[in-house]
Formats: sequence, structure tokens, C-alpha cells
Amino acid sequence: MRGTAVAAIALTSLMVVSACAKDSGGGTQPAASGGGCEFSTPPTAPATSSTTAASGDKVDGSALKIGLAYDIGGRGDASFNDLAAAGFDQAIKDMGVKKENTRELSAAPNEDESAKQTRLRQLASEGFNPIVGVGFAYTESLKVVAPEFPNVKFGLVDSAVEGAANVTPLVFAEHEGAFLAGVVAAYQSKKCHVGFVGGVDIPLIQKFEAGYNQGAKAAAPKVQIDKKYITPAGDFTGFQDPPKGQEAAKGLIDKGADVVYPAAGASGIGVFAAVKQAGVLAIGCDADQYNQPAVAANRDVIVASSLKRVDVAVYDFFHAAAKNDLASLPKVFDLKSNGMGYATSGGKIDAKLQGILEGYKQQIVEGKIKVADTL
Repeated sequence: MRGTAVAAIALTSLMVVSACAKDSGGGTQPAASGGGCEFSTPPTAPATSSTTAASGDKVDGSALKIGLAYDIGGRGDASFNDLAAAGFDQAIKDMGVKKENTRELSAAPNEDESAKQTRLRQLASEGFNPIVGVGFAYTESLKVVAPEFPNVKFGLVDSAVEGAANVTPLVFAEHEGAFLAGVVAAYQSKKCHVGFVGGVDIPLIQKFEAGYNQGAKAAAPKVQIDKKYITPAGDFTGFQDPPKGQEAAKGLIDKGADVVYPAAGASGIGVFAAVKQAGVLAIGCDADQYNQPAVAANRDVIVASSLKRVDVAVYDFFHAAAKNDLASLPKVFDLKSNGMGYATSGGKIDAKLQGILEGYKQQIVEGKIKVADTL
């Protein structure tokens, strides 16, 4: 259902990406107009896109009951959860699922593990099947709950449960998308100085940082990169604290960063506010954040967004589960499978930079650039 999913969900303008890679080499070129970096010679833009999409068929889901368990922030976070919501909504529409046969439940910050188990049990015991847990936070809960409901198909975003045949991992090459964000940041910086704000200092967000750093340095080897994590591992409020996001971004801007990239969930709303106040630039994350209502007041500072297509993964999982064909899903949602990408809404990326981005993307897809998922 890849082609149908991508085409349908693209209409929501909700996509996400992140990545990292090695320098492509080839010498340097002068900074672009208004830019402050010396750039590596970029790869040549491809004549056509290298990503592939298989056409899909319609599925009758009118008899299904489908459930979605959000991570903290829930619907309305302008990021990760909203992408899941978009895929959920599109699946309901395309498969003809009755509204009364759908259910969405949300998590609370730093809630007890038992609350997640209760949420999943509630959905499964009420007959919802398939069910998606949005975020790695559901990993431990599904280790317990999935065996209790062996006939229920669970999808798990950003993680896997080893040995659980009824849990399908929906995982992403975040570092690939973040790589492209880093390229944009280097080319948009007037000072050759960029920043990264992470929501929580955990391996998943470190993948975004790794990709961003590698992309920026591939484009401009001498670029300066500063970072700030809002909360340490274990404190997940860093994904839902716009004031702290604003404070973190201000600290980076005060150090000299003039392009800031947040991988921080709803806290990114505060990052964009700080960027707007300082008169610098930002790159969105996970969704096409230029078009998100929650950041409308500050969207003019967003020059591009990396896209992590949680919407596509959620949609494709429900579609494949309805067909009893979960094996058709990609093992990793990456640039090649259209599981990652970038958006340039707002018209701030010119044709030259668009071509450079496509060139780097092509090299990642072809394996000529190997993007590492750690620094």
C-alpha cells in the first residue's frame, strides 16, 4: 500500500525525517549568497527521484475496530503524535472504518508503567484489533500485554518486542532525515554556526543529533554545532515543555547559533518562539511544521522540515493488518522506502539548494553516503 499511503497522506502535509552521513568530499565551494560557510562540492542532483512506491489496493475495513495509544503530548503536539493521528485518520477514511469502531487514548508525562499496560489492555479487551502503540515508551508494556492477547495485532512505533509474534515494529532511519536537515542548516546559516535542541537525552533523539551533525559537516566541514538537551534520560517532560524548549533554544542562540533544529516533540513550539524573537531561523522536525496550526504564529522562521513519516507507517500497518499481510511492511522506514523525507513549505529553499538536497538524498539511497546513527 506504499504508493496509496504516500499519495494520500502527503495531503495532510505531515511527514518527518532525520539522518547522518560522512563528508562526500570533492573540495569546497564559496558560500551561497548571504551564507557564512565554505561548502564541500555537493553531489549532483538526480534526474528523477530514486525512491520507490508500490501501488496498493483498497481494503474494506468497515468491520474493523482500530485503536491508537499515544505517547505523551497526544493529538495536537504538532509533531510525532499528530503524525500518528494523521495516519490513523487516513486509514479510517480509506478503509471505511466506522467512527464508533475507533478509539484514541493518551499518555501522561512520567506516568507509571502500569498505566500504559492498562491503556493497552483496555483497547484489546474492548475488541480493538489492530492497535498501535505510538512510541518506544510502550515497549515494556507490550512485553506484558501482547502475550495476554495473542490474536490481537499490535504495531509499535520506534521499537520492537523480541519474541512477540503479534507485535510489529515500526522503526525509522531518523538519522537519514536529520542528515538532510543538517545540510539545510549549514546552507542557511550566515555565521556557519548552528544548533540542535533535543527533548530528552536518549538514544532515539541522539540519532537525530548524529544525523544533523553529519549532514551539516558533510555540507560545510568547518561548521560550528552546539547542542542542548532539555531533560536527561528518564525525564520525558522534555517532550512536552515549550517554555524549557524556548530557554534551551535561547541559550544556543546566545552562543551564536543562527539556525536551530529541535527534535523535541511539543517542546519544539517553544524553540520556534525563541527563534522568532531572536530573528534567526529554524528547521522543523517529524512533521511539516510550517503547516502546523500549533506553530502558526512563528512559522515564518521555519525554512524546511525533516520528515519522519509516522503517518505513513501507522497507515500502512493498519492497511497491512486488515489484509493479514504484515510481512509486506518494510523492515525500516527510511529514505529509500519513503519512510523519511523533507519538506520545503514556505518557499524559502531555492532551486539550487533543492537540487543539493536531492543530490545528498540520492547518495544516501544508493549507499554512497553511509549515515551513522551515533556520533
